Amino acid sequence: MTVLKTEREPLPRWMKSQLPKGESYLKVKRLVAEHHLNTICTSGNCPNKGECWSAGTASFMILGDKCTRNCRFCFVQNDVPDDVDWMEPLRLAKTIQTLGLKHCVVTSVTRDDLTDGGAGFWASTIRKIKELNPGTTIETLIPDFNAHPELIKMVIDARPDVISHNMETVRRLTPKVRSTARYERSLRVIALISEAGIVSKSGIMVGLGELEEEVMQTMDDLRAAGCKVLTIGQYLQPDSNLLPVVEYIRPEVFERYRAEGMKRGFSFVESSPLVRSSYHAERHVNG
Repeated sequence: MTVLKTEREPLPRWMKSQLPKGESYLKVKRLVAEHHLNTICTSGNCPNKGECWSAGTASFMILGDKCTRNCRFCFVQNDVPDDVDWMEPLRLAKTIQTLGLKHCVVTSVTRDDLTDGGAGFWASTIRKIKELNPGTTIETLIPDFNAHPELIKMVIDARPDVISHNMETVRRLTPKVRSTARYERSLRVIALISEAGIVSKSGIMVGLGELEEEVMQTMDDLRAAGCKVLTIGQYLQPDSNLLPVVEYIRPEVFERYRAEGMKRGFSFVESSPLVRSSYHAERHVNG
């Protein structure tokens, strides 16, 4: 049911993504550059950038483009972060206003260098987006803030519509795939979000060597933590220095994962090869 990855093997046909094109794509690209913003679309080398930007949507990344963690799957640069730019929330809010977005997704690098992990900046950003865009719904994809309840509460109190935190992989592979993050810690983050009554969301990658029963167990763990929305997508190696793809998971396996997730009580399960955390995010607002 899987396609083992070899050194010279081209991408399977089901992994082909849309090339960037069109007026909407160019508009998003221009505004992001003009307002000195970052997007996880570019920093994370997302295969859906062409589709999403052509539709006039983007996943914005705040707190700079340098991360204090060094996860083995992530294309975002690991380096000493730049100083916090407190004008960024206003620029972001104005960009969303100019694009006329009905829904926006905001994520960030991890800032373990900051006393509050950037939680205060997160809250300020959400409130500024709401102030300038009262009709826009907001999804936030947050780091773990080391599972400190008071920091997560700062984001919760700003009342985004969806708060997402990714598990990224199954329990067994977490130490290999993620830097500093812990499987149980991420589950605690999801539980805190769920207990606050906000739609909680998480995502995992497959193709890293996980077993199907481990994926099912991760679903069960997330549901036990109150998670309502799940995304499952194929891991793609964004750089030769990062983890290699172990296997390409076939579309029918993704469909089985989707069906199993729905049986377990998730409100939404987005599961297909090119799915990423923010894919079709506008559908998940009501959980």
